[in-house]
Amino acid sequence: MLINHDTRCALDIVVALLNTDAGDGGEEADVLVDVRALQSFVDEHEISGLEALCRSDLDAVRAVRRDLSAVFAAPDDRTAAERLNAIVAAAGTTPQLTDHDGYEWHVHYFAPGASVAEHLAADGGMALAFLVVAGERERLRRCEAPDCGRAFVDYSRNRSRRYCSSRTCGNRLHVAAYRARQREAAAENGTGNGNGKAAAGAAGGAALTSR
Repeated sequence: MLINHDTRCALDIVVALLNTDAGDGGEEADVLVDVRALQSFVDEHEISGLEALCRSDLDAVRAVRRDLSAVFAAPDDRTAAERLNAIVAAAGTTPQLTDHDGYEWHVHYFAPGASVAEHLAADGGMALAFLVVAGERERLRRCEAPDCGRAFVDYSRNRSRRYCSSRTCGNRLHVAAYRARQREAAAENGTGNGNGKAAAGAAGGAALTSR
């Protein structure tokens, strides 16, 4: 699947945003607990062109996070498209070319002066729309580890990725499955040995009786 750099960056930010949510990211607490936490998220992902953040920004970003999460949960393309149309419409999406801060020419989908929530909704919504148009919506996934559920985009060639991280959740479940197989095999061997001993004892008793 071919995805340009800007779309990939926008998708990565969407995933990072969804995984700040306690409900979407497992047992951890909500990362966006206050405006300072939101500012840290903005700084980490180099979201530019924003005014000073306030409480209303935090509330709006949480709402966008919920809406983007609903796209990942969509059961089919039509539902995903309807949800995305609502997201980008509410964000006042206005595509424009820009080369700000020394970057090469690229497209911003949010209007000048947009809030951080509008920024995330517009750029993130359009990046997700790209996947729907390309017939790749099923790459929007949740980790299959029982105690996780973090969001990720499956960039594998054959859409085979099941976990948010193969080094953490994937490896942990593989180890657990291996140990379960070992326990099962040990239990079966133990039962087999017990039956063998019982059979041998019965045979010995029969031999003594015949004498």
